[in-house]
Amino acid sequence: MSNEPIEQQTVLQRVLDDINFIMMLGLVIPTVLYTLWGVMEVASLPLAR
Repeated sequence: MSNEPIEQQTVLQRVLDDINFIMMLGLVIPTVLYTLWGVMEVASLPLAR
C-alpha cells in the first residue's frame, strides 16, 4: 500500500471526461435551440385572411 493521497476529480473534470455526455449535449442543445427558433418564427407569422 502506498501512502500517496488519492486525487479527487472535480465535477467539471468528470463531465469533460465523459465523451457520451458531451456527444449527447452536442445533439440535444442544437435540436432544442432550432426547435425553439422554429416555433418563434411560426408564432410571429401574420394570420392569413
